[in-house]
Amino acid sequence: MHDDLIARAKAWLTEDPDAETRDELAKLIEAQDVQELSARFSGTLQFGTAGLRGELGAGPMRMNRSVVIRAAAGLAAYLKKNGHTDGLVVIGYDARHKSTDFAQDTAAVMTGAGLRAAILPRPLPTPVLAFAIRYLGAVAGVEVTASHNPPRDNGYKVYLGDGSQIVPPADAEIAAEIDAIPSLTTVLRPTTGWETLDDTVLNAYLARTDAVLAPDSPRTARTVYTAMHGVGKDTLLAALARAGFPEPALVPEQAEPDPDFPTVAFPNPEEPGAMDLAFAKARETNPDLIIANDPDADRCAVAVKDGTDWRMLRGDEVGALLATHLVNRGAHGTFAESIVSSSLLGRIAEKANLPYEETLTGFKWIARVEGLRYGYEEALGYCVDPDGVRDKDGITAALLITELASVLKSQNRTLLDLLYDIAVEHGLHATDQLSVRVEDLSLISSAMRRLREHPPTHLAGLPITRTEDLTQGTDKLPPTDGLRYALDGARVIVRPSGTEPKLKCYLEVVVPVATHADLPTARTKATNLLTTIKRDLSTAAGI
Repeated sequence: MHDDLIARAKAWLTEDPDAETRDELAKLIEAQDVQELSARFSGTLQFGTAGLRGELGAGPMRMNRSVVIRAAAGLAAYLKKNGHTDGLVVIGYDARHKSTDFAQDTAAVMTGAGLRAAILPRPLPTPVLAFAIRYLGAVAGVEVTASHNPPRDNGYKVYLGDGSQIVPPADAEIAAEIDAIPSLTTVLRPTTGWETLDDTVLNAYLARTDAVLAPDSPRTARTVYTAMHGVGKDTLLAALARAGFPEPALVPEQAEPDPDFPTVAFPNPEEPGAMDLAFAKARETNPDLIIANDPDADRCAVAVKDGTDWRMLRGDEVGALLATHLVNRGAHGTFAESIVSSSLLGRIAEKANLPYEETLTGFKWIARVEGLRYGYEEALGYCVDPDGVRDKDGITAALLITELASVLKSQNRTLLDLLYDIAVEHGLHATDQLSVRVEDLSLISSAMRRLREHPPTHLAGLPITRTEDLTQGTDKLPPTDGLRYALDGARVIVRPSGTEPKLKCYLEVVVPVATHADLPTARTKATNLLTTIKRDLSTAAGI
């Protein structure tokens, strides 16, 4: 086994085009570091519906140029097999370590395969790439990003010509083409022949951002903005300026792209501590709201002043605010969300007589809803301009929430005032998450197995009225690994994360609220229920 491992590592080394990872692997081979080599050569990084995502480093279980070249060659083969022999593939990238290299390698592989390739001019938000695919009539798009993963990660996201991310069976068909590549020596990689785009596409995207706003709406809300060390700042500032909003106060420590993300443990606005610098800036400047993007700017976080200090709104709260704003503006079309998001959207849509759809987790599903007008997911993802970007878009979402804050400001009201109104109208929908990050992935499967073999009958004293094993699929949903529990006045969904080593449990309780005066009591009741459900679920799953 040991000799075989060393032989496989040496074979990989001879093909690796990157001096940095070659050097890293050579040292591991020389040191005969069996443990580290085993981790890197225990299989291959799996290409799925999120494309590829993983830690940077040498070997087939890491993100590196060899793995990316194979992925690009597999995608090219898939496109050609599906009749796109000379179609355009457009490539975007963020500012993470190796992103530029991965984008260049992809362009070279596409060119070598006889397809046309075009790269965006510099690191730009993921929604600009999603927009570019349809704007340029491309047959596919690739975005090199690991979104809000830790600094050591990178990823490879694939979109097809409809401008939305791949879904089965395309992922498995591309994966099969990747596996069929015998060796990197068979992949042609010319050094020229692709196009580097100018700012025409970006300007066309920015021109569309205005379209999400009502023509004569107030534009007075003052913001603090953080790009979370990512690529959002320039695009968001340009969009806000075009729309006539006041220039935001930036969080200077996090304004420029930095692949090491030095001020945050995780570059995700939802993670504890990530918003601390933005809160500090807000205490200094007293804006109407705080806006944050994640590093590739496809997500948008919002924080508001609550009493004497600032707090992050949950994705479900922002989802309901944007939906209400669109309804008040007379929007038509389908409202959609994933099953893990709050059921409140369904109530808002129903009251407005608008069609409503529920999908599996991920914008790859939400974006495919027919007649989509607005889609959101609790993990801070919002699609407010589906005709322009069939994916979540943290730039247009930021514009829309800032417009709403401006409208409310003109009435001497705030986003929180509107949230209170929504709770009185539809009931207080309080959501929370139990999220467990693991080193050992088998802990996730054993927790899921335990819940299936010994299903809970009560949580927080509430009887479970219906249990659904989503691996079977439903009349509306294709099969997925997950469990859904309906309780009296509550709902719980348990599923393994698709992009991180986490088990995620999504909790929601609904407490009726008669008047604004009843809100504090309802909130206390909801918080206590969520805490108890979390505890009981944790026990039932053994996590």
